[in-house]
Amino acid sequence: MSYQDPTRLDSGITTGTAQSVAAPNSLLNINGVTLQYKTPEHLVTATYRVTFDIHTGDRFVLLGPSGCGKSTLLKSIAGFMPPVEGDIELKGRKVKRPGPDRAMVFQEFDQLLPWKTVRENVAFPLKVNGVSKDEADQRAMQMIEKVNLTKFLDVYPHMLSGGMKQRVAIARAMAMRPDVLLMDEPYAALDALTRRKMQDELLSLWEDLRFTLVFVTHSIEEAVLIGTRILVLSPHPGQVRAEINTHQFDSRNADSPEFAATCARIRGMLFGDAETAH
Repeated sequence: MSYQDPTRLDSGITTGTAQSVAAPNSLLNINGVTLQYKTPEHLVTATYRVTFDIHTGDRFVLLGPSGCGKSTLLKSIAGFMPPVEGDIELKGRKVKRPGPDRAMVFQEFDQLLPWKTVRENVAFPLKVNGVSKDEADQRAMQMIEKVNLTKFLDVYPHMLSGGMKQRVAIARAMAMRPDVLLMDEPYAALDALTRRKMQDELLSLWEDLRFTLVFVTHSIEEAVLIGTRILVLSPHPGQVRAEINTHQFDSRNADSPEFAATCARIRGMLFGDAETAH
């Protein structure tokens, strides 16, 4: 697909410019990425010249309103959608197609193979990618234990709750030992209590394994809870509005003044409240 300037597609769009070039020693580089896709009515610009970098061990959150292109950007990182402008590099090599170095967990509960058990679901992509049966089963067991589902090894997906299905999906992704774990609003369909439990479990898993995470959400509170770095995107088409760093405080303490202040700051950026933003 050839690139078309979004100012020619929709009226009233204020286009941004690419940010500074990403650091050369980063794990993942997104360099001036514009993403477009066709609908029956017109060509949609999802993101416009987005640039950022991700380092090993980051919990990196893409945050923005619905339609800002954050999920589209995640799919492009996964290799499902090539940019029409700019490029994406993982370990210095351009991303051109999906690969086991990028594992993705989707929002939908029914992303598991219904005819396979928990154990078989987690081991299946390993075997497809050439891992021996013994090693695949061992790695599957290790990750199933990490997500506390050892009692459900031989259970089929239809017998699991939504939260348990997501834990299986996370175990399956992590068993691949990817360079980057990509999560597209994985807890959006869960009830509030289960969602918070799953968030805490994800953070505990990260504390244990220190993997690199790219997480998409439209919830400000979830972004601050999950992320060590938060990229705030503008409304459609998505452009970089700001990056928030939460390393300086314990973002897991949702009752802290720092947590509330960071949420208020982001809310100001997204909704234009200058007083709140500062």
